[in-house]
Amino acid sequence: MQIGIPKEIKTHEYRVGATPHSVRELLAHGHRVVVQSGAGAAIGLADEQYRAEGAEVVDSADEVYARAELVVKVKEPQPQECALLRPGQVLFTYLHLAADPQQTRLLLASGATAIAYETVTSPTGGLPLLAPMSEVAGRMSIQAGASCLEKPHGGSGVLLGGVPGVAPARVVILGGGVVGYNAARMAVGLGADVTVADPSLDRLRRLDELFAGRIRTRHATGGAIESLVLKADLTIGAALLPGARTPRLVPREWLARMQPGSVLVDVSIDQGGCFESSHPTTHADPTYIVDGIVHYCVANMPGAVARTSTFALNSATLPFVLALADKGWQLATAEDPHLAAGVNIDAGRIVCPAVAEAFAAA
Repeated sequence: MQIGIPKEIKTHEYRVGATPHSVRELLAHGHRVVVQSGAGAAIGLADEQYRAEGAEVVDSADEVYARAELVVKVKEPQPQECALLRPGQVLFTYLHLAADPQQTRLLLASGATAIAYETVTSPTGGLPLLAPMSEVAGRMSIQAGASCLEKPHGGSGVLLGGVPGVAPARVVILGGGVVGYNAARMAVGLGADVTVADPSLDRLRRLDELFAGRIRTRHATGGAIESLVLKADLTIGAALLPGARTPRLVPREWLARMQPGSVLVDVSIDQGGCFESSHPTTHADPTYIVDGIVHYCVANMPGAVARTSTFALNSATLPFVLALADKGWQLATAEDPHLAAGVNIDAGRIVCPAVAEAFAAA
């Protein structure tokens, strides 16, 4: 199979869909790989490294899309990339369609088959291709939040870990999944006062055991969330409904009652965000202020640590890319229901129920 690796074009997105080592594995299975020149240059993966592993390097994205049967990316295709897709072609990448009706329409019009990393499942009920970037984003959320709390960035001037004689920042994490757990690890490590809220008591019990008293846990009722957020210095939005739009957990009207200069970091923004006042931002302009509250809503947070993120993502995606290339997408998904869960769009039809529901409501 001919596999294409285009250069990402989203603002400040430096990750790449396949590393040279991934290319080597694909060629060992008898496939051909065409890589757009410069696709990995920003993170130290030069064209020469791809050529050394047997890839063909071409100048333009147009040529990559024209030749590829399977396109492997990182972020959702931008409108000009959707225009390059064609019927019968397979796209394998993050899509986050539930919060993006425009991209959904463009992919439907393309006739391509679009398989989303974020809805591929595992036998244990996890999301194996979302997990690596959730780990990165969870850890980054605390770094970003700590920076936003600084006065030059509009924050309240609170140091996350405090100092002897001065209380640490109060960090509230809404969601105790992969993002929430990793955010808690970082916040605890920096000495913050951390509370995790989640609707699952089993998850809260597990977190309580893992952190051995170093965090507080709260059952995520509306009242509990309100009381926590109004007192927090930093709130991390880490809620997730796989494939669906994120529930809005913090209404706009709460902002006026929150601590002045406090910070909201919405890791869930790819799926629509869990704060009503959220809208997507970029690494070029990551924050904005509403009612005195700093919002950080970068939709591709792991792109800022693109080298770490690329290698983490490739480790997870490579087995699935090999399955799609070795068997073709129809047979691969017929044999693996977990990979089949990743199919969001096929030949002009939405086949993922959560995406269909969100699109109908858009």
